[in-house]
Amino acid sequence: MPEQLIIAGERRDAASGETFTVIEPATGAPLAEVAKAGPADVDAALAAATAAFADGRGAWARTSATERGRVLHRVAELLREREDLFATTEARGAGHPIGDARWEVGAAAGTFEYYAGAANKHLGSVVPVQDAGIDVVLREPVGPVGLIVPWNFPLLIACWKLAPALACGNPVILKPASLTPLTALLLGDLLVDAGVPADQVHVLPGPGGVIGDALVSDHRTAKISFTGETTTGASILKASADHIARVSLELGGKSAAIVFADANVAKAAAGAPMSVFGNAGQDCCAQSRILVERAAYDEFLEVFEAATRAIRVGDPLRPETEMGPLISEGQRRVARVRRDRLGGGRPTRLGRRGARRRRLLPDPGRGRRRHQRHAHRPGGDLRPGGVGAALRLGGGGDPDRQRLGLQAVGLALDRVGHPGHPGRPIDPHRHPVGEHEPIGPVRAPFGGYKKSGRRRARDAGDGRLHRGQERLLLRGGLSPTVADVAFDLPTDALGARWR
Repeated sequence: MPEQLIIAGERRDAASGETFTVIEPATGAPLAEVAKAGPADVDAALAAATAAFADGRGAWARTSATERGRVLHRVAELLREREDLFATTEARGAGHPIGDARWEVGAAAGTFEYYAGAANKHLGSVVPVQDAGIDVVLREPVGPVGLIVPWNFPLLIACWKLAPALACGNPVILKPASLTPLTALLLGDLLVDAGVPADQVHVLPGPGGVIGDALVSDHRTAKISFTGETTTGASILKASADHIARVSLELGGKSAAIVFADANVAKAAAGAPMSVFGNAGQDCCAQSRILVERAAYDEFLEVFEAATRAIRVGDPLRPETEMGPLISEGQRRVARVRRDRLGGGRPTRLGRRGARRRRLLPDPGRGRRRHQRHAHRPGGDLRPGGVGAALRLGGGGDPDRQRLGLQAVGLALDRVGHPGHPGRPIDPHRHPVGEHEPIGPVRAPFGGYKKSGRRRARDAGDGRLHRGQERLLLRGGLSPTVADVAFDLPTDALGARWR
Protein backbone atom coordinates (compact mmCIF):
# COMPACT_ATOMS: atom_id res chain seq x y z
CA MET A 1 0.00 0.00 0.00
CA PRO A 2 1.45 3.43 -0.91
CA GLU A 3 2.55 5.79 1.84
CA GLN A 4 -0.13 8.46 2.06
CA LEU A 5 0.43 12.18 2.60
CA ILE A 6 -0.76 13.95 5.76
CA ILE A 7 -3.32 16.76 5.89
CA ALA A 8 -4.66 17.91 9.26
CA GLY A 9 -2.93 14.99 10.94
CA GLU A 10 -4.69 12.36 8.84
CA ARG A 11 -3.21 10.07 6.24
CA ARG A 12 -4.89 10.34 2.86
CA ASP A 13 -4.26 9.75 -0.83
CA ALA A 14 -3.24 12.63 -3.06
CA ALA A 15 -6.20 14.45 -4.61
CA SER A 16 -5.02 13.31 -8.05
CA GLY A 17 -4.57 9.71 -6.91
CA GLU A 18 -0.98 9.79 -8.25
CA THR A 19 2.02 8.23 -6.55
CA PHE A 20 5.78 8.20 -7.11
CA THR A 21 8.50 5.68 -6.39
CA VAL A 22 11.20 6.26 -3.78
CA ILE A 23 14.45 4.49 -4.67
CA GLU A 24 16.83 3.07 -2.08
CA PRO A 25 20.19 4.74 -2.85
CA ALA A 26 22.31 1.76 -1.83
CA THR A 27 20.60 -0.76 -4.09
CA GLY A 28 18.84 1.21 -6.80
CA ALA A 29 15.71 -0.84 -6.03
CA PRO A 30 12.26 0.61 -5.23
CA LEU A 31 11.87 1.29 -1.52
CA ALA A 32 8.32 2.70 -1.30
CA GLU A 33 5.41 4.13 -3.26
CA VAL A 34 4.38 7.53 -1.91
CA ALA A 35 1.36 9.73 -2.57
CA LYS A 36 2.31 12.54 -4.97
CA ALA A 37 0.86 15.78 -3.64
CA GLY A 38 -0.22 18.49 -6.05
CA PRO A 39 -1.73 22.01 -6.00
CA ALA A 40 -5.10 20.71 -4.75
CA ASP A 41 -3.39 19.13 -1.75
CA VAL A 42 -1.48 22.34 -1.00
CA ASP A 43 -4.78 24.22 -1.10
CA ALA A 44 -6.40 21.71 1.27
CA ALA A 45 -3.48 21.90 3.70
CA LEU A 46 -3.42 25.70 3.68
CA ALA A 47 -7.19 25.87 4.13
CA ALA A 48 -7.00 23.57 7.15
CA ALA A 49 -3.97 25.37 8.61
CA THR A 50 -5.56 28.79 8.15
CA ALA A 51 -8.80 27.66 9.79
CA ALA A 52 -6.84 26.10 12.65
CA PHE A 53 -4.86 29.28 13.22
CA ALA A 54 -7.80 31.70 12.96
CA ASP A 55 -5.68 34.82 13.36
CA GLY A 56 -4.02 33.49 16.49
CA ARG A 57 -7.23 32.31 18.11
CA GLY A 58 -6.79 28.63 17.27
CA ALA A 59 -6.44 26.01 19.97
CA TRP A 60 -2.68 25.50 19.56
CA ALA A 61 -1.94 29.24 19.40
CA ARG A 62 -4.01 29.75 22.56
CA THR A 63 -2.29 26.91 24.37
CA SER A 64 0.16 28.27 26.91
CA ALA A 65 3.84 28.18 25.99
CA THR A 66 4.48 25.95 28.99
CA GLU A 67 2.00 23.35 27.78
CA ARG A 68 3.37 23.51 24.25
CA GLY A 69 6.77 22.82 25.78
CA ARG A 70 5.40 19.71 27.48
CA VAL A 71 4.10 18.43 24.14
CA LEU A 72 7.48 19.03 22.49
CA HIS A 73 9.16 17.12 25.30
CA ARG A 74 6.86 14.21 24.46
CA VAL A 75 7.91 14.49 20.80
CA ALA A 76 11.54 14.10 21.90
CA GLU A 77 10.66 11.10 24.06
CA LEU A 78 8.87 9.36 21.18
CA LEU A 79 11.79 10.02 18.83
CA ARG A 80 14.11 8.26 21.25
CA GLU A 81 11.65 5.41 21.73
CA ARG A 82 11.37 4.97 17.95
CA GLU A 83 15.07 5.38 17.23
CA ASP A 84 15.40 2.05 15.42
CA LEU A 85 12.53 2.84 13.06
CA PHE A 86 13.70 6.36 12.24
CA ALA A 87 17.39 5.45 11.95
CA THR A 88 16.76 2.45 9.70
CA THR A 89 14.39 4.47 7.51
CA GLU A 90 16.95 7.28 7.20
CA ALA A 91 19.74 4.81 6.39
CA ARG A 92 17.71 3.12 3.67
CA GLY A 93 16.02 6.23 2.33
CA ALA A 94 18.91 8.71 2.44
CA GLY A 95 21.91 6.34 2.37
CA HIS A 96 23.28 7.52 5.70
CA PRO A 97 25.48 5.04 7.59
CA ILE A 98 23.36 3.58 10.37
CA GLY A 99 25.65 4.98 13.07
CA ASP A 100 25.23 8.49 11.66
CA ALA A 101 21.47 7.96 11.35
CA ARG A 102 21.20 7.01 15.01
CA TRP A 103 23.14 10.13 15.98
CA GLU A 104 20.77 12.22 13.85
CA VAL A 105 17.72 10.80 15.62
CA GLY A 106 19.28 11.74 18.95
CA ALA A 107 20.10 15.22 17.67
CA ALA A 108 16.54 15.60 16.37
CA ALA A 109 15.21 14.68 19.80
CA GLY A 110 17.62 17.15 21.37
CA THR A 111 16.29 19.88 19.11
CA PHE A 112 12.75 19.33 20.36
CA GLU A 113 14.00 19.20 23.94
CA TYR A 114 15.75 22.53 23.51
CA TYR A 115 12.71 24.32 22.10
CA ALA A 116 10.46 22.65 24.66
CA GLY A 117 12.52 24.30 27.37
CA ALA A 118 12.84 27.59 25.49
CA ALA A 119 9.13 27.99 24.76
CA ASN A 120 8.27 29.83 27.97
CA LYS A 121 11.64 31.47 28.57
CA HIS A 122 11.30 34.40 26.17
CA LEU A 123 9.03 37.19 27.27
CA GLY A 124 7.50 40.35 25.93
CA SER A 125 8.71 43.72 27.17
CA VAL A 126 7.55 47.07 28.49
CA VAL A 127 9.36 50.02 26.92
CA PRO A 128 9.54 53.44 28.66
CA VAL A 129 7.85 56.17 26.59
CA GLN A 130 7.75 59.93 26.95
CA ASP A 131 3.97 60.31 26.80
CA ALA A 132 1.61 59.05 29.47
CA GLY A 133 1.04 55.33 29.18
CA ILE A 134 3.21 52.33 28.43
CA ASP A 135 4.63 50.64 25.33
CA VAL A 136 4.10 46.88 25.51
CA VAL A 137 5.73 44.45 23.07
CA LEU A 138 3.89 41.15 22.68
CA ARG A 139 5.11 38.12 20.74
CA GLU A 140 2.44 36.42 18.71
CA PRO A 141 2.28 33.48 16.26
CA VAL A 142 2.35 34.55 12.63
CA GLY A 143 0.28 31.80 11.00
CA PRO A 144 0.80 28.82 8.68
CA VAL A 145 4.49 28.13 8.14
CA GLY A 146 5.82 26.36 5.04
CA LEU A 147 8.91 24.28 5.78
CA ILE A 148 10.85 23.04 2.73
CA VAL A 149 13.53 20.47 3.52
CA PRO A 150 16.41 19.06 1.38
CA TRP A 151 17.39 15.44 0.82
CA ASN A 152 20.86 15.41 2.38
CA PHE A 153 19.77 15.59 6.07
CA PRO A 154 16.01 15.17 5.81
CA LEU A 155 15.14 14.28 9.41
CA LEU A 156 17.44 16.63 11.29
CA ILE A 157 16.75 19.72 9.17
CA ALA A 158 13.01 19.06 9.33
CA CYS A 159 13.25 19.09 13.13
CA TRP A 160 15.28 22.31 13.11
CA LYS A 161 12.31 23.92 11.39
CA LEU A 162 9.40 22.13 13.04
CA ALA A 163 10.43 22.54 16.66
CA PRO A 164 10.58 26.36 16.83
CA ALA A 165 7.52 26.77 14.60
CA LEU A 166 5.43 24.55 16.86
CA ALA A 167 6.90 25.99 20.05
CA CYS A 168 5.67 29.38 18.88
CA GLY A 169 2.11 28.19 18.22
CA ASN A 170 2.07 28.02 14.42
CA PRO A 171 0.54 25.39 12.10
CA VAL A 172 3.22 23.65 10.02
CA ILE A 173 3.22 22.44 6.43
CA LEU A 174 6.29 20.28 5.86
CA LYS A 175 7.45 19.70 2.29
CA PRO A 176 10.16 16.98 2.23
CA ALA A 177 12.40 16.33 -0.76
CA SER A 178 10.99 13.86 -3.26
CA LEU A 179 14.07 11.64 -2.86
CA THR A 180 13.66 11.33 0.93
CA PRO A 181 10.04 11.74 2.13
CA LEU A 182 9.78 8.73 4.44
CA THR A 183 11.09 10.07 7.76
CA ALA A 184 9.03 13.24 7.26
CA LEU A 185 5.85 11.15 7.07
CA LEU A 186 6.88 9.17 10.16
CA LEU A 187 7.53 12.47 11.90
CA GLY A 188 4.08 13.78 11.02
CA ASP A 189 2.47 10.74 12.63
CA LEU A 190 4.70 11.08 15.69
CA LEU A 191 3.77 14.75 16.23
CA VAL A 192 0.10 13.85 16.43
CA ASP A 193 0.85 10.89 18.71
CA ALA A 194 2.75 13.26 21.02
CA GLY A 195 -0.22 15.58 21.39
CA VAL A 196 0.24 18.26 18.74
CA PRO A 197 -3.33 19.02 17.54
CA ALA A 198 -3.96 17.20 14.29
CA ASP A 199 -5.08 20.34 12.46
CA GLN A 200 -1.59 21.82 12.97
CA VAL A 201 0.27 19.03 11.13
CA HIS A 202 0.56 18.67 7.34
CA VAL A 203 3.18 16.75 5.31
CA LEU A 204 3.14 17.01 1.51
CA PRO A 205 5.62 14.82 -0.40
CA GLY A 206 6.03 15.41 -4.11
CA PRO A 207 7.81 17.55 -6.71
CA GLY A 208 9.24 20.80 -5.40
CA GLY A 209 8.51 22.66 -8.61
CA VAL A 210 4.79 22.01 -8.08
CA ILE A 211 4.25 21.89 -4.32
CA GLY A 212 6.92 24.40 -3.41
CA ASP A 213 5.71 26.94 -5.96
CA ALA A 214 2.10 26.60 -4.81
CA LEU A 215 3.06 26.89 -1.15
CA VAL A 216 5.40 29.85 -1.56
CA SER A 217 3.15 31.92 -3.81
CA ASP A 218 -0.02 31.52 -1.73
CA HIS A 219 -0.91 34.53 0.44
CA ARG A 220 -2.07 32.22 3.24
CA THR A 221 1.52 31.11 3.85
CA ALA A 222 2.75 33.55 6.48
CA LYS A 223 6.31 32.28 6.67
CA ILE A 224 8.64 30.17 4.49
CA SER A 225 11.74 28.42 5.77
CA PHE A 226 13.79 26.82 2.99
CA THR A 227 17.02 24.86 2.99
CA GLY A 228 18.43 23.99 -0.40
CA GLU A 229 20.12 25.25 -3.52
CA THR A 230 20.91 28.94 -4.02
CA THR A 231 19.05 29.40 -7.30
CA THR A 232 15.88 27.90 -5.82
CA GLY A 233 16.22 30.18 -2.81
CA ALA A 234 16.31 33.22 -5.08
CA SER A 235 13.19 31.96 -6.87
CA ILE A 236 11.41 31.59 -3.52
CA LEU A 237 12.17 35.21 -2.64
CA LYS A 238 10.69 36.36 -5.93
CA ALA A 239 7.60 34.16 -5.67
CA SER A 240 6.83 35.30 -2.12
CA ALA A 241 7.35 38.99 -2.84
CA ASP A 242 3.78 39.81 -3.88
CA HIS A 243 2.32 38.87 -0.50
CA ILE A 244 5.42 39.90 1.49
CA ALA A 245 5.84 36.55 3.23
CA ARG A 246 8.62 36.21 5.75
CA VAL A 247 11.38 34.08 4.25
CA SER A 248 14.39 32.36 5.85
CA LEU A 249 16.93 30.71 3.55
CA GLU A 250 19.84 28.38 4.28
CA LEU A 251 21.52 27.80 0.95
CA GLY A 252 24.68 26.28 -0.47
CA GLY A 253 28.20 26.74 0.85
CA LYS A 254 31.75 26.24 -0.34
CA SER A 255 33.82 25.66 2.75
CA ALA A 256 37.56 25.64 3.19
CA ALA A 257 39.99 24.16 5.70
CA ILE A 258 43.30 25.88 6.40
CA VAL A 259 46.13 24.10 8.20
CA PHE A 260 49.14 26.03 9.50
CA ALA A 261 52.53 24.45 10.08
CA ASP A 262 52.60 24.96 13.86
CA ALA A 263 49.40 22.96 14.33
CA ASN A 264 49.22 19.29 15.18
CA VAL A 265 49.44 18.44 11.48
CA ALA A 266 49.01 14.69 11.90
CA LYS A 267 45.83 15.18 13.93
CA ALA A 268 44.45 17.68 11.40
CA ALA A 269 45.22 15.36 8.48
CA ALA A 270 43.70 12.32 10.18
CA GLY A 271 40.46 14.17 10.88
CA ALA A 272 40.17 16.06 7.59
CA PRO A 273 38.84 13.26 5.33
CA MET A 274 35.47 13.02 7.08
CA SER A 275 35.08 16.79 6.82
CA VAL A 276 35.12 16.21 3.06
CA PHE A 277 33.57 12.77 2.66
CA GLY A 278 31.04 12.73 5.50
CA ASN A 279 27.60 11.89 4.09
CA ALA A 280 29.42 11.04 0.85
CA GLY A 281 30.32 14.71 0.46
CA GLN A 282 26.65 15.68 0.23
CA ASP A 283 26.92 18.39 2.86
CA CYS A 284 26.59 22.16 2.50
CA CYS A 285 29.43 22.51 5.03
CA ALA A 286 31.80 19.94 3.48
CA GLN A 287 35.32 21.36 3.56
CA SER A 288 36.07 20.61 -0.07
CA ARG A 289 38.93 23.09 -0.31
CA ILE A 290 41.99 22.37 1.83
CA LEU A 291 45.02 24.64 1.97
CA VAL A 292 48.06 23.54 3.96
CA GLU A 293 51.01 25.78 4.82
CA ARG A 294 53.87 24.72 2.55
CA ALA A 295 56.17 23.59 5.35
CA ALA A 296 53.57 21.06 6.50
CA TYR A 297 52.14 20.03 3.13
CA ASP A 298 54.06 16.78 2.57
CA GLU A 299 53.36 15.49 6.08
CA PHE A 300 49.69 16.42 5.79
CA LEU A 301 49.29 14.77 2.38
CA GLU A 302 50.82 11.49 3.56
CA VAL A 303 48.56 11.18 6.60
CA PHE A 304 45.51 12.50 4.76
CA GLU A 305 45.81 9.95 1.96
CA ALA A 306 46.20 7.07 4.40
CA ALA A 307 43.18 8.23 6.42
CA THR A 308 41.12 8.61 3.26
CA ARG A 309 41.92 5.10 2.11
CA ALA A 310 40.91 3.81 5.55
CA ILE A 311 37.35 5.17 5.30
CA ARG A 312 35.02 2.18 5.38
CA VAL A 313 32.67 2.52 2.41
CA GLY A 314 29.73 0.19 1.93
CA ASP A 315 26.27 -0.91 2.99
CA PRO A 316 24.76 1.85 5.15
CA LEU A 317 22.97 -0.72 7.30
CA ARG A 318 26.26 -2.29 8.45
CA PRO A 319 27.43 -0.76 11.74
CA GLU A 320 31.05 -0.49 10.57
CA THR A 321 30.20 1.61 7.48
CA GLU A 322 31.46 5.21 7.58
CA MET A 323 30.45 6.35 4.10
CA GLY A 324 27.38 5.25 2.19
CA PRO A 325 26.15 5.81 -1.35
CA LEU A 326 25.36 8.96 -3.25
CA ILE A 327 21.67 9.71 -3.08
CA SER A 328 20.70 9.04 -6.70
CA GLU A 329 21.83 7.98 -10.13
CA GLY A 330 21.81 11.66 -11.09
CA GLN A 331 24.37 12.43 -8.41
CA ARG A 332 26.50 9.47 -9.49
CA ARG A 333 26.35 10.57 -13.12
CA VAL A 334 27.54 14.08 -12.29
CA ALA A 335 30.33 12.65 -10.12
CA ARG A 336 31.49 10.52 -13.06
CA VAL A 337 31.51 13.52 -15.38
CA ARG A 338 33.46 15.56 -12.85
CA ARG A 339 36.02 12.78 -12.46
CA ASP A 340 36.48 12.41 -16.20
CA ARG A 341 36.89 16.16 -16.73
CA LEU A 342 39.12 16.95 -13.76
CA GLY A 343 41.02 13.73 -13.13
CA GLY A 344 41.84 12.62 -9.59
CA GLY A 345 41.14 9.33 -7.90
CA ARG A 346 38.64 7.04 -9.57
CA PRO A 347 35.47 6.14 -7.66
CA THR A 348 35.49 2.65 -6.21
CA ARG A 349 32.33 0.52 -6.23
CA LEU A 350 31.98 -1.80 -3.27
CA GLY A 351 29.38 -4.49 -3.87
CA ARG A 352 25.86 -4.10 -5.16
CA ARG A 353 25.06 -1.18 -2.87
CA GLY A 354 26.98 1.23 -5.07
CA ALA A 355 28.94 3.25 -2.52
CA ARG A 356 31.59 5.44 -4.08
CA ARG A 357 34.79 7.10 -2.95
CA ARG A 358 37.24 9.54 -4.48
CA ARG A 359 40.28 11.33 -3.13
CA LEU A 360 41.04 15.01 -3.39
CA LEU A 361 42.87 16.54 -6.35
CA PRO A 362 46.33 17.64 -5.23
CA ASP A 363 47.61 21.10 -6.14
CA PRO A 364 45.01 22.42 -8.64
CA GLY A 365 45.52 25.69 -10.46
CA ARG A 366 44.13 28.91 -9.10
CA GLY A 367 40.88 30.52 -10.16
CA ARG A 368 39.08 27.29 -10.99
CA ARG A 369 35.29 27.51 -10.91
CA ARG A 370 35.20 24.55 -8.54
CA HIS A 371 36.76 26.80 -5.87
CA GLN A 372 33.53 28.81 -5.77
CA ARG A 373 30.85 26.28 -6.75
CA HIS A 374 28.88 24.15 -4.32
CA ALA A 375 29.71 20.58 -5.40
CA HIS A 376 27.60 18.37 -3.06
CA ARG A 377 29.66 15.33 -4.06
CA PRO A 378 32.62 13.47 -2.55
CA GLY A 379 35.62 15.39 -3.84
CA GLY A 380 37.57 18.60 -3.58
CA ASP A 381 40.94 20.32 -3.85
CA LEU A 382 44.10 20.15 -1.78
CA ARG A 383 47.05 22.49 -2.24
CA PRO A 384 49.95 24.17 -0.41
CA GLY A 385 50.03 27.89 0.30
CA GLY A 386 50.64 30.70 2.76
CA VAL A 387 48.57 33.14 4.79
CA GLY A 388 47.77 35.30 1.76
CA ALA A 389 46.49 32.30 -0.16
CA ALA A 390 44.50 31.25 2.91
CA LEU A 391 42.67 34.57 2.99
CA ARG A 392 41.94 34.34 -0.71
CA LEU A 393 40.70 30.76 -0.29
CA GLY A 394 38.42 31.82 2.57
CA GLY A 395 36.94 34.60 0.49
CA GLY A 396 38.26 37.61 2.37
CA GLY A 397 40.87 38.55 -0.22
CA ASP A 398 38.46 38.79 -3.12
CA PRO A 399 34.74 38.91 -2.20
CA ASP A 400 33.72 38.74 -5.85
CA ARG A 401 35.37 35.33 -6.17
CA GLN A 402 33.83 33.84 -3.03
CA ARG A 403 30.08 34.45 -3.22
CA LEU A 404 28.98 31.87 -0.63
CA GLY A 405 29.14 32.30 3.14
CA LEU A 406 27.77 29.32 5.07
CA GLN A 407 30.53 27.36 6.82
CA ALA A 408 33.75 29.25 7.36
CA VAL A 409 37.30 27.99 7.48
CA GLY A 410 38.28 25.13 9.72
CA LEU A 411 41.52 26.44 11.15
CA ALA A 412 44.03 23.93 12.46
CA LEU A 413 46.52 25.91 14.53
CA ASP A 414 47.97 26.01 18.02
CA ARG A 415 46.16 29.06 19.32
CA VAL A 416 43.44 31.52 18.35
CA GLY A 417 46.02 34.32 18.58
CA HIS A 418 48.06 32.78 15.75
CA PRO A 419 49.07 35.43 13.15
CA GLY A 420 47.16 33.45 10.55
CA HIS A 421 43.86 33.54 12.43
CA PRO A 422 41.50 35.43 10.13
CA GLY A 423 39.76 37.73 12.61
CA ARG A 424 37.56 39.85 10.36
CA PRO A 425 38.97 39.31 6.82
CA ILE A 426 37.37 35.91 6.09
CA ASP A 427 33.66 36.24 5.40
CA PRO A 428 31.76 32.95 5.97
CA HIS A 429 29.42 32.66 8.93
CA ARG A 430 31.04 30.02 11.17
CA HIS A 431 34.73 29.81 12.10
CA PRO A 432 35.37 26.48 13.86
CA VAL A 433 38.93 26.49 15.17
CA GLY A 434 40.86 23.29 15.59
CA GLU A 435 38.46 20.75 14.11
CA HIS A 436 35.61 20.27 11.65
CA GLU A 437 32.47 21.17 13.60
CA PRO A 438 30.01 22.42 11.01
CA ILE A 439 26.68 23.03 12.70
CA GLY A 440 27.39 23.44 16.39
CA PRO A 441 24.92 22.77 19.20
CA VAL A 442 21.23 23.51 18.69
CA ARG A 443 21.47 26.51 21.01
CA ALA A 444 23.95 28.20 18.65
CA PRO A 445 22.89 30.10 15.52
CA PHE A 446 23.46 28.35 12.20
CA GLY A 447 22.92 29.74 8.74
CA GLY A 448 24.56 31.70 5.98
CA TYR A 449 24.85 35.08 4.42
CA LYS A 450 25.86 36.41 1.00
CA LYS A 451 24.42 33.84 -1.41
CA SER A 452 24.30 31.22 1.33
CA GLY A 453 21.10 32.58 2.79
CA ARG A 454 19.31 35.18 4.83
CA ARG A 455 18.25 35.17 8.47
CA ARG A 456 19.17 31.89 10.13
CA ALA A 457 18.13 28.30 9.51
CA ARG A 458 18.51 27.82 13.27
CA ASP A 459 18.66 30.90 15.47
CA ALA A 460 17.97 30.20 19.11
CA GLY A 461 21.28 31.19 20.60
CA ASP A 462 20.32 34.85 21.02
CA GLY A 463 16.89 34.05 22.45
CA ARG A 464 14.81 35.34 19.56
CA LEU A 465 13.19 31.99 18.79
CA HIS A 466 11.86 33.24 15.44
CA ARG A 467 8.94 35.23 16.81
CA GLY A 468 6.63 37.81 15.32
CA GLN A 469 6.16 41.05 17.18
CA GLU A 470 3.22 43.33 17.73
CA ARG A 471 3.77 46.69 19.37
CA LEU A 472 0.85 47.60 21.60
CA LEU A 473 1.00 51.30 22.51
CA LEU A 474 -1.24 52.41 25.38
CA ARG A 475 -1.56 56.20 25.48
CA GLY A 476 -3.22 58.35 28.12
CA GLY A 477 -3.48 55.69 30.80
CA LEU A 478 -2.88 52.07 31.68
CA SER A 479 -6.30 50.65 30.78
CA PRO A 480 -6.44 48.97 27.35
CA THR A 481 -10.19 49.51 27.33
CA VAL A 482 -9.79 53.28 26.95
CA ALA A 483 -6.43 53.45 25.18
CA ASP A 484 -5.60 54.08 21.57
CA VAL A 485 -3.91 50.97 20.14
CA ALA A 486 -1.28 51.00 17.38
CA PHE A 487 0.28 47.91 15.81
CA ASP A 488 3.65 47.68 14.10
CA LEU A 489 4.15 45.14 11.34
CA PRO A 490 5.28 41.75 12.69
CA THR A 491 9.02 41.18 12.41
CA ASP A 492 11.33 38.18 12.42
CA ALA A 493 10.18 34.72 11.58
CA LEU A 494 7.84 32.26 13.20
CA GLY A 495 6.14 34.01 16.11
CA ALA A 496 5.12 33.00 19.61
CA ARG A 497 2.51 33.73 22.22
CA TRP A 498 4.12 34.02 25.65
CA ARG A 499 2.20 33.36 28.86
